Formats: sequence, structure tokens, C-alpha cells
Amino acid sequence: MSSLTEAVLAGADPEELQREKVPDEYLAAHLRKEDVGIFAGVEDKDVRKSLHVGMVPMPELAPDEVLVAVMASSVNYNSVWSAMFEPIPTFTFLERFAREGGHAARHDQPYHVIGSDAAGVIVRVGSGTRRWRVGDHVVVSPIQADDQEPMTHADGVLGGGQRAWGFETNFGGLAHYTVVRASQLLPKPAHLTWEEAAVNLLTAGTAYRMLISDRGARIKLGDVVLIWGAAGGLGAYAVQLVKNAGGIPVGVVGSEEKAELVRSLGCDVVVNRAEIGLHGNSAPEDPITLGKRLGRIIRKETGEDPHVVFDFVGAATFGISVFVVRRGGTVVTCGSSTGYQHQYDNRYLWMNLKRIVGSHAANLQEMAECNRLFGLSKLLPALSDLHPLEDSGAAVRLVQQNRHVGKVGVLCMAPREGLGVTDPELRTRIGEKRLNPLRNPESQSARTESHA
Repeated sequence: MSSLTEAVLAGADPEELQREKVPDEYLAAHLRKEDVGIFAGVEDKDVRKSLHVGMVPMPELAPDEVLVAVMASSVNYNSVWSAMFEPIPTFTFLERFAREGGHAARHDQPYHVIGSDAAGVIVRVGSGTRRWRVGDHVVVSPIQADDQEPMTHADGVLGGGQRAWGFETNFGGLAHYTVVRASQLLPKPAHLTWEEAAVNLLTAGTAYRMLISDRGARIKLGDVVLIWGAAGGLGAYAVQLVKNAGGIPVGVVGSEEKAELVRSLGCDVVVNRAEIGLHGNSAPEDPITLGKRLGRIIRKETGEDPHVVFDFVGAATFGISVFVVRRGGTVVTCGSSTGYQHQYDNRYLWMNLKRIVGSHAANLQEMAECNRLFGLSKLLPALSDLHPLEDSGAAVRLVQQNRHVGKVGVLCMAPREGLGVTDPELRTRIGEKRLNPLRNPESQSARTESHA
């Protein structure tokens, strides 16, 4: 363990952190370029075979960057894509980025440190950093934007230079240290533990833009919102956002166990996808028939068709989404976990004046508004399971096989869960159990012991 790592874990003050030497290498979950192609012709692309945990070199900081000691991170679906080398190997992104020259050239390495969420402590700041200091507790927004590109100043996600950190860039969050731009940082909610704070921004921020932002569906009081995959990371935050906005969340899940968890988040109507005949990840042969079944259930429970459909599932659900949303309604999509080629009957779109809205992550202001909701305890962490960094392969495998609910967290530098709270009074007022609605009883028991 390096002296800087020891200082971080001891809670050293900023002056001491600044005095300690930055280590030459650090522990990280990473992919290796030499492994690209190992899944050729393989049906089960087991990410535990491609994701390695070991030491990698410490990169140099650019003037607009900071070095963060990562206390905790989380698994997102882009970690699955990365480790499967699909739809293309992420090394392609790194090579393309490196062609810009300058500090961008650092990203083209024979290894790729992945991970697009993090909570931690700033230990170094670049010479061009103004708003952040060594010792600050932060969470990391997953989007890097090019502030010298005009479109970025209209919407950071629209700029051609925007990249998903830890997916389209190197030095991501599943590690003891990460390099991020200062423009990615937000203050960590003081009442949350490291692991609770680390699981939120990518998925919650994405859901915020899709549902609340004027660039998304702009839901309003009383809207019926159909949420596919309501027990997953995106879905768990979508349910909370709809409920807090005064809407009526209708969640689709794959099991009764997940249904109970989604109800605990406040979901008004929960539909098991087996009820409508939707099985597996393949696109249904007759989405209209399945859409009629789903529509009947929603009308029976709410009295009307959905105003908005929240869809990140893709090929398996998109035709149903376009059919089932009401006349003049909106289907908002941010991904395609079951396939990118969507088929739908266009008659139901154009003749009923429906809209399809594409949405990707969120800009920093939207992330800040979303992060504020966690600080106000209007949104609660969707953490359901927690793994040590050394077990990152198993954590990503859980998400790959859809055997998880909510978000799967990863402890990085933090030696145990339950650390990082700097506002215990607010935490007590909110209540420990309420803060962790998706934690299983074993994890909850362990958490209670860690606070004892």
C-alpha cells in the first residue's frame, strides 16, 4: 500500500495528502488488448475471463484534470459491453481518442481501465483546475465534454467531443485511482456512504434527462409512465423520479421477487412480463398482440394508456412501446440491451402523432440537479449488492446475466462498507433502512454490524 493510499484511508488533511507521493502504479479492473477476439464463436461470453484485476501504471494529469482516490464504484451495462468487446472493442475508442494528440495520446494503452461511476477523495488537481481542491469529497459524472467545442455550450451531451468516461476513455472508476476532468465533478451527498454515493450518477442522471429534463419526455403531474426493466439500475431511479414528480409509475419486471422490490420503491402498478407473453431477449414475432395485452392491464389498473414509455431494453420491447403509448405520447430511449435493430409498426407512430426521443446520459447541469435530489433525500440509492474490487469480474457477470436488481456496487479503496458519512444527523433523520430499499437482508445485517 502506498503512503498516499494510507493517508487517504487515515482521513489525512489536504496538506498531508499533497505532501505524499503519488504512486507509480495502482490496482485496477482492466481489459487487455491481447484478449480481443477470445470470444469469437463463443456463445457465452463470460466477462470473468476478460476482466483482470491487477496493477497498471499511473497516468500523468492534464491541466484540466484531477486525480481521485476511488473509495467505491459500480457496475453499469457499459462495463458488460466493454468486457465482451461488443459491439466493438473499446480499444477502438481509445485509439481514436489518442489521434487528437497531446494528453489524449495517453489513453491508447495495451490495457483499458473501465468503470463509469465513482465516489472518492481528490488527491491531486491539474494546474488549470479552479473550483476543486485536494481533500474534497466528490462523485463523478460519466460524461467528458469538450469545452472548446461550441455545441457543448448549448448541451454538453450534444457536442461531438463528448465521451463516456471509463468506456470511451481510459483510467475509469473500477480502480483505486481514476483520472477525470474537473468538469465531471460534483459534491458527494454528505449523508451517504461511499458505496451509496458511487452507484447513482450514470443511471440516475440518465433517467433524469429521459424523464424530467426539457430535452427528454418532460413528465408532469399525473402522467402514466411505463417503465421497462423497472427493477434494474435505470428502472429503479425512473420509478422514484416518476413517483416524486406526481406521476403514476407502471413497472415491468421479470419475477415476483423483483416485483416486490419495485413496489417498495413506490411503483403503483407492477406487471410481470410473463403475463403478456414476453420471454427472453428476442424481439417478439407479434408485438401488437403483446402490446394489446399490456395495454389492457395498464388501462385496468390506471384507467388510461401511458403518456410516456421509458425504454432502454431495445429490440425485445420497442415495437410494444411504440404501440402501447397513447395518442400524442412519447417513447424515450437511451439504449438497447437486447439488440440495436428495432422494429415497429410505423402506422401507430405517425397516425397517432406519437414521438420517439433519443436520450444519452446527461449534461453536467442535469447531473447536478439529479445529485441535488439525493442530497435532499428525494432520490434514494438503488444499491442492492456490493463486491470488493478484486471480485469485479463476478460483479460484472451478475449484470451480464441480469441476476441483479438495482445497482451492483464495488468497494475500491474503502476497506469496508459504511464509511464516508460526514452528515450523520441527516442520515439518522432519513433512517438507515429507508436509505437502502433494495439491499438484501444479509447485506443490511452486515451494514448494521459495520456501524456498531
